[in-house]
Amino acid sequence: MRREPAGDVGRAKEMDETLAEFFRRTILKIPMTEMMTVLKTWNFLSENQLQTVNFRQRKESIVQDLVLLCEENRASLNDAALLDIIYTQFHRHQKIWDVFQMSKGPGDDIDLFDMEQFKSSFKKILQRALKNVTVSFRDAEENSVWIRIAWGTQYKKPNQYKPAYVVYYSQTPYAFTSSSQLKSNLPLLGQALTVASKHHQIVKMDLRSRYLDSLKAIVFKQYNQSFETHNSTTSLQERSLGLDINRDSRIIHENKVEKERVQKVTQEIFGDYPQPRLEFAQYKLETKFKSDLNGGILAEREEPLRCLVKFSSPHLLEALKSLAPAGIADAPLSPLLTCIPNKRKNYFKIRDK
Repeated sequence: MRREPAGDVGRAKEMDETLAEFFRRTILKIPMTEMMTVLKTWNFLSENQLQTVNFRQRKESIVQDLVLLCEENRASLNDAALLDIIYTQFHRHQKIWDVFQMSKGPGDDIDLFDMEQFKSSFKKILQRALKNVTVSFRDAEENSVWIRIAWGTQYKKPNQYKPAYVVYYSQTPYAFTSSSQLKSNLPLLGQALTVASKHHQIVKMDLRSRYLDSLKAIVFKQYNQSFETHNSTTSLQERSLGLDINRDSRIIHENKVEKERVQKVTQEIFGDYPQPRLEFAQYKLETKFKSDLNGGILAEREEPLRCLVKFSSPHLLEALKSLAPAGIADAPLSPLLTCIPNKRKNYFKIRDK
């Protein structure tokens, strides 16, 4: 049994009961193939301490050894939260991300942005409104910050095992949030984001995906636009849409021309570059019943007819891009399918004009 330094008995007991368990569960979910990478990125345990751990033993024993090292270093709740942020950054695709867009009021000036001031303001707004909430930050690439929020209530401590995440890119109007079960906290979260980033209002965009990097590429328009990578010296037969029209010498001239047309149209719409990754697009249709015939069951219906259509694929935009070249659909595809990146949405509502 390890002896605790005098004066730290209370703190050690608290870690044994709550914090040590939080560390144990956080470390336990890290795959062994990523364990050293995550721990070194965390940079809380020294290289010498990590060398004392036998990483060839059972995972439960490894976790226990690492928890003891964390206790020896007097790890705090924020240290554990930081480790959880790093794990989530490695596995961001396991969450579903929503996009929020902020805007400034009329006549608002562009203020100088200070990340530390943003963090302080964001945290104060949440803690003033809600007694039990923990907020942790980790700076990331491209002047972004990852925010981890463990929500509680006025009477319950924060639930560290069901946190919400926010990724905010400084001096931009966009924030990406992991879907939270506590929908009642969304207004407070929106208020903290708008005030801390010095914006006026915030709205949720009709855009959602597991692939955070693709969402970022769409809202910041960081994917290449049509013809940006077009090489006019490359023949249509050499383009990489899976169409080698020279493969079969018996292809008649008309079919060859049509394949070239389909390929050209597809390239004009989608470009030569890889598409952002989305898993679905959803269309809600509302339309009034129309008929030249009098009478009938639906003739006097005042409520519109509603229909929901959802397209799903592990990589929807690449799948749509391949439809016409594969002969499954006519070219060009409907603008409702091809406008997703430019409209920056994959939820659509279609109503009668």
